[in-house]
Amino acid sequence: MPSTITSPAADRRRGLFSSFLAYYAGQVHLFVADTVCAIIVAGIDLAFPQVLRMLTGGLFREGTDAIMGALAYLLIGFVAAYAVRFGCRYFVAYWGHVMGARMESLMREDLFDAYERMSLSFFDRNKSGDLMSRLVSDLFDISEAAHHGPEFLFIGAIEVVGSFVILSFINVPLTLCLAAVLAALVIYNLRANLQMKAVFRENRVRIADVNSRLEDSLAGARVVKSFAAEDVEREKFRISNEAYLDSKVRMYRAMGCYQAGIAALMGILYTLIVVMGGWLIAQGQMDAADLATYALYISLFTTPIENILNFTETFQKAIAGFRRFKEMVDSQPDIEDVPGAPALKVTQGAISYNDVRFSYENGGDADGGPEVIRGLSLDIHPGETIALVGASGGGKSTTCALLPRFYDVDSGSIAIDGQDVRSVTQRSLREAIGIVQQDVYLFDGTIAENIAYGSPRATMAQIRDAAEKANIAEFVETLPGGYETQVGERGTRLSGGQKQRIAIARVFLKDPRILILDEATSALDNESEHAVQTSLAALAQGRTTIVIAHRLSTIKDADEIATIDAGRVVERGTHDELLARGGTYARYYRMQFEGVRE
Repeated sequence: MPSTITSPAADRRRGLFSSFLAYYAGQVHLFVADTVCAIIVAGIDLAFPQVLRMLTGGLFREGTDAIMGALAYLLIGFVAAYAVRFGCRYFVAYWGHVMGARMESLMREDLFDAYERMSLSFFDRNKSGDLMSRLVSDLFDISEAAHHGPEFLFIGAIEVVGSFVILSFINVPLTLCLAAVLAALVIYNLRANLQMKAVFRENRVRIADVNSRLEDSLAGARVVKSFAAEDVEREKFRISNEAYLDSKVRMYRAMGCYQAGIAALMGILYTLIVVMGGWLIAQGQMDAADLATYALYISLFTTPIENILNFTETFQKAIAGFRRFKEMVDSQPDIEDVPGAPALKVTQGAISYNDVRFSYENGGDADGGPEVIRGLSLDIHPGETIALVGASGGGKSTTCALLPRFYDVDSGSIAIDGQDVRSVTQRSLREAIGIVQQDVYLFDGTIAENIAYGSPRATMAQIRDAAEKANIAEFVETLPGGYETQVGERGTRLSGGQKQRIAIARVFLKDPRILILDEATSALDNESEHAVQTSLAALAQGRTTIVIAHRLSTIKDADEIATIDAGRVVERGTHDELLARGGTYARYYRMQFEGVRE
């Protein structure tokens, strides 16, 4: 009984092929029509030499009258056949490419969806340029293979098999020589493909590195200019670009050897046909007319083979690209909802951190990495405004990032109104929390669109109200475009303070039950800061608010202040209580306002 055990590599190849075929599902009608047209084209191409052979061996040997009487019918027949061929060729070239483009579009949506469901740790590990390369360059190669693969396969298979059968009827010994060369071509192609697979995969990685370097340099253009570091960026880009060039050189060397080998085998084939055909004619075993017809079919036989073999480059790029595509699409996010997770119900807004430990480098490793949060416990009462203070790197921002599950704790728990944040849906959790960060990100669009981000159904009246509360309305109304003013990529047309206030307006419009303000007023001048602090104080009424601030003057009126040091809460109390205690907070306060240094 034959064994049914297969290797993991074979299973992966089958899985990869099945996944690729699945994208043809919505294009079955085009695929079938494209295939039928390809078969018709191949049939017409196969028929021409045989019709010519029949005419030269029959009709064209008859008298002038017979030939002249048949020419009109021949003209009509050939015009009709090649009109059909023209239509089929057009369909294959146009709708075949449309089919490939639609498949590419579906893959692009699936890949973007995969990006969107990933947690922040995924983006910490992967470069933006590499993710963009997978979405653009890789999928284009896959689209080309999706169209041209079936086209070359069906047309080529029909023409090769049909030609081979017809050639066998013309002369068996000559066809056996042809079969021997064809077998050598197949063996050579299989070996060459194995050698080129790694080269093409490396090429995909190198172009991704170039994209990453480009994206990094363009995004940091202002930093580059401020440090006059253009030469540094040129050198870094040159290194990535040369690495890509080296991979291209290796790829083209492999392709050159491959195509030269194909050309050599084709040369051997044509030489064998001429020499063997001449010998058969000399032996009286073949007519010169048959050799001429044989030569026509040889061209028809070899052209699709060359097309298929030359398609190897596109095919290998597509395979490398689709593997990278599948790696990403099949990746599971680090943070997922538990099956059947309910929505978070915020009744009061009580928050509890219980012996929380966390490391950014943990990622499931047994050893983990250096802990950022080390046994942090903190209870925040409903409706309370609590400020987190401490040295940079002490864990304040990380503490806040764990609340909406941007990252999951390694141990311990975080709960809102007694509900573990890991037991509820991420969507409901994040809808209940409003965040204004120090590093504000605005999307390329209008001011109104950025204020309404996350609340797309908001009316203009609601957007204006949020802008007034954030102390940005007066500025917006002075702009020629008002709320329809374009902010530019990353908000480059606005000042830092203006961007900060638009971000604060977003939170006003969202109207969440829990607020996280991570240096929310750090980019504002004193006058604007006072106005926004007043608005934030009004917004915080009845809501649980966590404030991170290095400027201690902004959090003096907080209900409580917790000092975070080395990932733990080391002291807690009101401003006056902590000053009286003379601990870490009091030392920070003296350093800021009295110029005292350790």
